[in-house]
Amino acid sequence: MALHRATNVKGFSMRIPVSILDLAPIARGETAGSSIAASVALAQRAEEHGYRRVWYAEHHNMPSIASSATSVLISHVGAHTRTIRLGAGGVMLPNHAPLTIAEQFGTLEAMYPGRIDLGLGRAPGSDQNTMYALRRNPNSADRFPQDVLELQAYLAGETRVPGVDAIPGKGTNVPLYVLGSSMFGATLAAALGLPYAFASHFAPQMLAPAVEAYRREFTPSAQLAEPHVIAGVNVVAADTVEAARTNLAAVKRNLAIGLFGRGQKLSDEQADELLAQGAGTHVNSMLTHTAVGTRAEVGDHLDGFLRTADADELIVAHQAPTTEARLRSVTLLAEALEDVRV
Repeated sequence: MALHRATNVKGFSMRIPVSILDLAPIARGETAGSSIAASVALAQRAEEHGYRRVWYAEHHNMPSIASSATSVLISHVGAHTRTIRLGAGGVMLPNHAPLTIAEQFGTLEAMYPGRIDLGLGRAPGSDQNTMYALRRNPNSADRFPQDVLELQAYLAGETRVPGVDAIPGKGTNVPLYVLGSSMFGATLAAALGLPYAFASHFAPQMLAPAVEAYRREFTPSAQLAEPHVIAGVNVVAADTVEAARTNLAAVKRNLAIGLFGRGQKLSDEQADELLAQGAGTHVNSMLTHTAVGTRAEVGDHLDGFLRTADADELIVAHQAPTTEARLRSVTLLAEALEDVRV
């Protein structure tokens, strides 16, 4: 499944892939088990409708997200799908030894050949107390470029640590992607010749300058001959505008509770109070790039977002308060893109 991408050549357009970022949400009143079952259903729906890939993000100590053990979740979803690519969007590499990640994703590649991606980020994916619980050195992010190269070498079968190989992993060349929301990730991805995925679905501020810098500074590599930008965008698609707006309101409440509720179980009314007291400004900023409405409306919005993002691929976070609504959003967006004519 793909979307038109305008280029600098007048009158010329091409179709680009559309993928999904599954945040594996644990809805209020649900369990981690039901969230994981929903992730399986979402990947199956995405596969049915021709999405390119589904990625899962590493987060820790967050009551509303079930994707902390990213490689385990990928393995489970892989067993219940057949063709769609699966990966991390991403593994927070400073939380782990590069050898461990090479072994995990080498194992996944052995299980699901040609279907595994490995996106890498340097953020903690947690707070300072959780960093301590992970036994993460606060300065470990400083080694991120070196750790990416060490991991890449394990997967290529060209270890940088004498006498140490990743087994499984050696020689698999699982494709790497650098994730980011700042200039750091953009310039690193460009220097290493790797694809760059920008987290504009929640951190939109630096999208344009980061993509511009990445394209300008890109150096070809064994993995990638030309720059490849993946841009994140939220989609809240429903059969009616009213239903989409209702779902968006629920998403905003959940974000307010997750970010500012301090672990409390709050009612809708209390969440609305949080939004009115200042959380709303932050939440609205996070959701700057969000397509809301019917299938035609979200399709039109994504056409505009492509021009803004200068992307080669979109990765969509389908936002909705229930599994059924998320699955419907997946279907409606697929139908919208099928309506696009070359």
